[in-house]
Amino acid sequence: MFDLRPVGYVIGLLVTTLGATMLLPMLVDIAEGRDHWPVFLESAILTSLAGGLIALACANGVRDSLSIQQAFLLTTGVWVVLPLFGSLPLMRGATALSFTDAYFEAMSGITTTGSTVISGLDELPGGILLWRGILQWLGGLGIVIVAIIFLPVMRVGGMQFFRSEGFDTFGKVLPRTLDISRGLLVVYFGLSGLCALSYLGLGMDALDAVVHAMTTISTGGFSTSDSSFAAFPGGVQYAASVFMLLGAMPFVRLMQATYGEPEAIWRDSQIRVFIYWVGVTIGILVAYEIVVSGTISEQAVRDRLFNGITLFTGTGYGSTDVTAWGPMPFTVLIIVGMIGGCTGSTVCSIKVFRYQILLRALQAQILRIGGPHRLVSLKLDGRPIDEDLINSVMFLFSAYVIGFGGLAVALSLVGLPFLEAVTSAWTAIFNVGPAFGEMVGATGSLEAYPDSAKWIMSFGMLLGRLEIIAVIVLLLPVFWRS
Repeated sequence: MFDLRPVGYVIGLLVTTLGATMLLPMLVDIAEGRDHWPVFLESAILTSLAGGLIALACANGVRDSLSIQQAFLLTTGVWVVLPLFGSLPLMRGATALSFTDAYFEAMSGITTTGSTVISGLDELPGGILLWRGILQWLGGLGIVIVAIIFLPVMRVGGMQFFRSEGFDTFGKVLPRTLDISRGLLVVYFGLSGLCALSYLGLGMDALDAVVHAMTTISTGGFSTSDSSFAAFPGGVQYAASVFMLLGAMPFVRLMQATYGEPEAIWRDSQIRVFIYWVGVTIGILVAYEIVVSGTISEQAVRDRLFNGITLFTGTGYGSTDVTAWGPMPFTVLIIVGMIGGCTGSTVCSIKVFRYQILLRALQAQILRIGGPHRLVSLKLDGRPIDEDLINSVMFLFSAYVIGFGGLAVALSLVGLPFLEAVTSAWTAIFNVGPAFGEMVGATGSLEAYPDSAKWIMSFGMLLGRLEIIAVIVLLLPVFWRS
């Protein structure tokens, strides 16, 4: 019989931790003199109590390691259960959301998607704004740990390539999970702190700086203002662009740099390709504006730099209406949202590494067509790319394409117009954040969407965040028999 206790124990501990973090926005509301703080206290007690009871009930089943089935179930279970409890302050607090809207908002936060059903952010209590930032910050840290520790073992989407990758700095091939987690925490906290200090120095107040630092490093995109980064000075947008790029880089490489090997960052071809593709994207957007208008201002360049990076990394901030740039720039931004950042970062989407594998496989196939008897050796960063890895990446590409199409059709069937259905499917499965169309509010809020569309998008966000295979495999009977 399948043993759920090891899975329940870990989920229980994480739920308890989530409950403890609810005390932070409670303190903010108290400091602001708001009367909403009891909501966070009650939610913290309920969440911590539920998590503690789950962990206690499952403690006698704890093992030193998890089976592959338990690992898959744990990975998906965490991203399903945490939004349930994360939605409590959103239902009972100042936002007073319905369960559907609250779960959608919490799922968007935990998956670092950044879509929202809330408008009037500028008038909300600081506690709610901080809570939304905490959800994204925890989700970003969580997916980095999952991508480095769990997905390689689970062989999802070619992640087996990184199973013993990048830990030579620690003097061993694969350190214990605790060692990895400690290193990630150092980097994640460090980047978050530096980002917050940068925002403070450039004119943000303390709450705005902390919340935006959390949602920048996690490449999540929740803001404290309906106008997002248009509400802040230009210098803040330049700083955000830098930290979004850092959040989109492999945290293993950032760990190596922290431990005295900064050259490891540039040695990684994935990082070089990512920076190059971002540069090309910005160049195309700027060149198009120059050709169309015959001139360009500093603000226009900044808008294209900032919004190009925020959509490439799937962060989802905004500083202007990108649809007004014209069809070609808008199409470019939609495409780069399907690429994403580097593997092992907080970024969602397909990611640069898999495009590298795909392009090398296509190159090899072209060479074989030209010379059928030619032996072609595929390598990435000096390491051989085997057939199993290529098949895994190809399968993930197919899953994303089918998932994107399926979500778009489903959203159309529940009443969304074509543009809304397509961009909502795009933003959900690639975890980008914004959607476009007449049903999308002026602030980017999706509150006018029917509840059925929000549940479909919530499922799409879960699929995209866990790279589809980790979720779909749980529905296959053969997986549970293996």
